Amino acid sequence: MPASRWSKRTDVVRGNRYDERWDQLARSGQNIHGEADFVDSYGPRSVLDAGCGTGRVAIELDQRNIDVVGVDLDETMLQTAQGKAPDLNWVSGDLTTIELDQTFDVAVLAGNVMIFVLPGSEKAILSNVASHLTPRGVLIAGFEVHADGIGLVEYDSLMFEIGLQPAGRWSTWQRHPYQGQGYAVSAHRRI
Repeated sequence: MPASRWSKRTDVVRGNRYDERWDQLARSGQNIHGEADFVDSYGPRSVLDAGCGTGRVAIELDQRNIDVVGVDLDETMLQTAQGKAPDLNWVSGDLTTIELDQTFDVAVLAGNVMIFVLPGSEKAILSNVASHLTPRGVLIAGFEVHADGIGLVEYDSLMFEIGLQPAGRWSTWQRHPYQGQGYAVSAHRRI
């Protein structure tokens, strides 16, 4: 697996153990599909789930009859996704270089993808993911904002450099207003 902050971490659970948290939340009655609800609100026919992990978002979008492709670098996470939904299109690859020969109405980087990438690779990742968007496509990312990760000013600047303009920012996937909280969900659209 190519290096990333995620691959270098030994304190994270992967695969089926990663899903246990979401399963427990679902059993307690919580909605675990905030990201899918958010993405679905844009009315996409197709979605690139970039950094799909175990496929929770992609599988939910597929159940809503949205064509979805999930891409991840972590083989353990992808194996879990494939086990849960073997008919979906799961692709092992690096977001800086993956070429899917397909465009999407929406690309989503959920699950803190942007804080797990290698520092300095953010522009390459965002540019490559954006290259998979349709002409009016939307790139959506939700991630923790903290000192050792990408900040929102830098993130917005990179998005502008690759030709995307802000289309909204919230503090949650349920669209609560962003007022400097430690988590941000940002939507950017092609200029």
